[in-house]
Amino acid sequence: MIWQTTRFRIALTRPQVMGIVNITPDSFSDGGRSVAAAIAHCEQLLAEGADLLDLGGESTRPGSLPVSADEELARVLPVLDAALTLGCPVSVDTNKPEVMRAVLARGADIVNDINALQAPGALDAVAAHPSCGVCLMHMRGDPATMQQRPQYDDVLTEVGEFLGQRVHALRERGIADERIVLDPGIGFGKSVAHNLDLLRRQRELLALGRPLLVGWSRKSTLGAVTGRDVSQRQSASVAAALAAVQGGARVVRVHDVAATVDALKVWQAAGLLHG
Repeated sequence: MIWQTTRFRIALTRPQVMGIVNITPDSFSDGGRSVAAAIAHCEQLLAEGADLLDLGGESTRPGSLPVSADEELARVLPVLDAALTLGCPVSVDTNKPEVMRAVLARGADIVNDINALQAPGALDAVAAHPSCGVCLMHMRGDPATMQQRPQYDDVLTEVGEFLGQRVHALRERGIADERIVLDPGIGFGKSVAHNLDLLRRQRELLALGRPLLVGWSRKSTLGAVTGRDVSQRQSASVAAALAAVQGGARVVRVHDVAATVDALKVWQAAGLLHG
């Protein structure tokens, strides 16, 4: 299976590791980077084996508040310009149409939207581009309120129905299937039980016919399971990434690139990884 992006056709025959580059002062895990530090982090993640980079200029941690498009662009664009010279696909994590248009005009390969292109103008921004990739994520509510007693009758079914509807909306606008990947949105408007249910039943989402991108890295559910602080969740994050790949994920979005890459190499060498 292929993921078509602006500059790259990414073969998903093996799991791809997407390295997280937060360019925010308030990310739950590793915010506060200057432009120079963020660029250096991009280079470090690629040296550790990342296949893709995902740049974010606005925190989406539970309880976070939005920033203006101008502020987000001021954070992201200088890092994006540098990242685009590093020879790898570069994704921008944003839900603002004006940011999408600006980063795509600059050459970004992928739009990674926690709101699945539902904001007015977001679908237009992606549809106007001839080939950019897009990741559609499920989220119940918004980052400021999403963890206030989220409820589902059946979380897997409801996530799947939502993502299927969004894929249909993109098809209606002429966006080719090979440009689309799907993210169940671990930790976005979901309880610990919901997140673990999604992990157990993740393969059911493959019926949607699109590759899965999954992000478990350092999430609060891992803290609930292990009792570890966010700074001590590397082992749990790697375990969750492996479980997600075993459940059919073709891209894992992680902070701890080197550890994840090494774990995937061992499992692949042992013949334990199955698409």
